[in-house]
Amino acid sequence: LEDAVFGEPVEPGTGTRKRPGWRLIVAIPDVANYVVPGNALDVDALERSTSVYFPRRVIPMLPEKLSNGLCSLNEHVDRLVLVCDMVIPATGSKAGTVQAYQFYNAVMHSHSRTTYNEVWSALQMPHGPAARKHEHVLPQIGNLYQLFLVFQEARKARGAIDFDTVETKIVCNEVGRIESIVPYVRNDAHKLIEECMLAANTCAADFMTRSKHPGLYRIHEGPTPGRLQSLREFLRTMGLSLGGGETPTAKDYGEFLDSVRGRPDYQLLQTMCLRSMQQAVYSPDNMGHFGLSYPGYSHFTSPIRRYPDLLTHRVIKALLAGERYVPSLDEHAVVIGRTQREHEHAIWEKMGLVLSASERRADEASRDVEAWLKCWFVKERVGEDFSGTVTGVASFGIFVTVDTLHVEGVGEG
Repeated sequence: LEDAVFGEPVEPGTGTRKRPGWRLIVAIPDVANYVVPGNALDVDALERSTSVYFPRRVIPMLPEKLSNGLCSLNEHVDRLVLVCDMVIPATGSKAGTVQAYQFYNAVMHSHSRTTYNEVWSALQMPHGPAARKHEHVLPQIGNLYQLFLVFQEARKARGAIDFDTVETKIVCNEVGRIESIVPYVRNDAHKLIEECMLAANTCAADFMTRSKHPGLYRIHEGPTPGRLQSLREFLRTMGLSLGGGETPTAKDYGEFLDSVRGRPDYQLLQTMCLRSMQQAVYSPDNMGHFGLSYPGYSHFTSPIRRYPDLLTHRVIKALLAGERYVPSLDEHAVVIGRTQREHEHAIWEKMGLVLSASERRADEASRDVEAWLKCWFVKERVGEDFSGTVTGVASFGIFVTVDTLHVEGVGEG
């Protein structure tokens, strides 16, 4: 329960508004109030840098008394939060983009704990059991869904890439063996929250940029020339091409994926496009986010499970207090003789490298455990025949995902 959202319409004539719009409030737990720079909680959180997710266990970045207690936005209790309060036009050329925002410290009181499936069910069946359960907040849920539709149109207009990947969930028995691997279906309720979080994250990045305060951006650069050439050569063998020449944009990728969405090999084409891109990292140099097609993006909405978000909170809270925040790192990593601005930038740069590496470490650990469990899962099915889908091509062979088991393997070429 690491975020809360609220939406309401803003009618023309309210303040200086001439067109209809939406007010969106995103409230995030005030983790920085409890995890103070340099204390034992902070030292341990930085060492972990992120929560690590395994099929049967989560290793949290913060102790459970914080992550599931004081910092969890539980129903019907007061909680300290950092709020991003936004106004989004509903019509016109700026529809779906944040027109104004402000950050502030607050105390919030959650009126309802909902789940994605319950919200989606309530939206689909306004008189069904889920709608009756959350009847007291159903108007607000309806407002948020109308705002989500505006966000969706803006997403298409700016050309953000919308990868249609199939996520899976491993179901284990009591002793940890896999019983089944099931596809995890994302409905519009998931996408609604995702769009709200994206909006708040862009505001955090804009706030740091406008305030000229260093911090960590989540940057995602376009494909490298080598990867782009490999992708184009692969597409050429299939009679396909990607627009944009030597510098394709996210919109070029999006238009290409839309044009092949009905093909049986769509998953393969999508995977090859995804693998042509660089990995997103943390950096004090704002290079924009290629995949989301944002000029500036940061991580603000998950300080319970990601240390970069906690750093962003500290920057924002410092700015609200008229102060300046610089994280502490080993001074030997910073070259002596620099100006104060260069010194700060070097610290943030080192912090970005450390946190990016920690993120990769956590992802690799999760993948290794899943791969190990999946090996045991398919070991018991040696000799059986299954249909599969080619999901990747490399010089040493092809990647194939078994359709019914959702397990990927490599066949040597």
